[in-house]
Amino acid sequence: MKKIFFLFLLFTSLLYSQGQENNTTLSETELTELTVEKENQRVARISDYIKALEQLENEISKEKVWTKSYASYLTSIDVRDSLQKIKKRIKFLQKKRKKTLSQQDELSALISKEKILASQIEKLKEKDSAPFSKIITPPIIEDTPSITNPFDIFTGISLIKTQDAAYNEYIKRKEDLTELIALLQKEKNIYKKLAILDINKEYGKDSEVKIKQLERFETALETMAVTAEVYQKRLEILEINVNKDIEVQVIKLARIGVVVLVVFFIFFILKFFVKKYITDNERFYMANKIITFINVTLIILIIFFNYIENASYLVTILGFASAGIAIAMKDWFMSILGWLVIVIGGSIHVGDRIRVDMGGMKYVGDVMDISLLRMTILEDITLTAVTTNRRAGRIVFVPNNYVFTHMIANYTHSSLKTVWDGVHITISFDSNHKKAMHLAKEIVKKYSKGYTDITRKQLNKLRNQYSLKNTNVEPRIFSFIEPNGISIDSWYLTNAYATLTLRSVISVEIVDAFNKEDDITIAYPTQKLHIQTETKEPPFDTREVV
Repeated sequence: MKKIFFLFLLFTSLLYSQGQENNTTLSETELTELTVEKENQRVARISDYIKALEQLENEISKEKVWTKSYASYLTSIDVRDSLQKIKKRIKFLQKKRKKTLSQQDELSALISKEKILASQIEKLKEKDSAPFSKIITPPIIEDTPSITNPFDIFTGISLIKTQDAAYNEYIKRKEDLTELIALLQKEKNIYKKLAILDINKEYGKDSEVKIKQLERFETALETMAVTAEVYQKRLEILEINVNKDIEVQVIKLARIGVVVLVVFFIFFILKFFVKKYITDNERFYMANKIITFINVTLIILIIFFNYIENASYLVTILGFASAGIAIAMKDWFMSILGWLVIVIGGSIHVGDRIRVDMGGMKYVGDVMDISLLRMTILEDITLTAVTTNRRAGRIVFVPNNYVFTHMIANYTHSSLKTVWDGVHITISFDSNHKKAMHLAKEIVKKYSKGYTDITRKQLNKLRNQYSLKNTNVEPRIFSFIEPNGISIDSWYLTNAYATLTLRSVISVEIVDAFNKEDDITIAYPTQKLHIQTETKEPPFDTREVV
């Protein structure tokens, strides 16, 4: 029984294992079918994405301006890389002492190829610096034309139309770029989906190329957006200026027209009276001719003086009388010669502080401009303005020919930016004048020390240009006997552009220092009045009759 039971169990187990193997086989078959189905779906989706990419590429290829520019940019980079490789290979072959025949042929071919690529790079040298540089650069806005006569009005209108057309074309390129970026964004999204399905990474390189291309196009769009805004504002300014000038010319033309009509009307009335009251034909003819001549001449003069604003026209007209012009414009020629002396000689520069004696007045100020005919000076508050002119802040125009005929002093010539200034104070005869001089010297030393050091360095530099004998820059104190006391003169160096400031400070300090001393008395003109109360009798009898 045991054997029969054992055999039964063995048979049952064999049957069970066979059933399990059948079940396993069915599961693997189904799994294979499922895998194949998924692979087919993946391939189908990839095929759909590839078709979508091809459609997008067809649309992108329509944007020829941008795609061609980018292709040229990539070509220039490839050419440069190829040239670098060729140069390395040429160097390698040239270093070889013994070359085979094939290597010599290769070297000759590489040298020829190098020349060809170098010429191509010269043609594409603008391409490899930055893509789309020419496309994203806006058209040049011309300077506002000078509209000085009615004919220039048409020039201004034509300029506005031309600039508007150029701006519209630039905006059209920007809109095309926006559409192109939208298409590239779609491609980027498709490549992202492909990356999920692409097991073999076949489209990874294409995806990187498209992403880099998209980034460059987006950078170009950002640049165009900013540039277009600036370009539009500049164009608006140009249109405003041109329209303003056109408006001025139209108003001017209308005024001239009104004046001409008035002149015509006046002379028409004159002709009417001449015809009415002059019966003699010969006299009437002469009078009519004279009136017509005066009328035409007057109209020509009106138009001439309203539109002869270009100096070249005036020079052309007056060129026939050059000798007379040379005499009449002597000061102009001398001013031009003076300008040459100033510029070449370097005696006066813009920013220098100068003094000019002109028309019985003294002007001290800073040079703002040196033009061909004159210097422009801004008058500052100086001691001259305080004591003599009693006003400042004027713009003074000094003809350049004054360098030959008038006194012009430069306070800041070359590297020297300091001047000597002095404070004058008088003390009484019974004052301690030595102590007063010592106090004054200490005060001026204290406040002018920085300028003293600066001047010492500046004078050392001037030794190379000029012969300097006395270069003592320390403050100097002098004393003089005056009718009403002892005069103490304190001289010191100060900033040439701010002499009054330090002068005011030192003056107050000296007065305060003298007032603190008991043995120093500040003197000033005084008068003593003696009043006699008692009367004296005359030495003779006033009642005596002579």
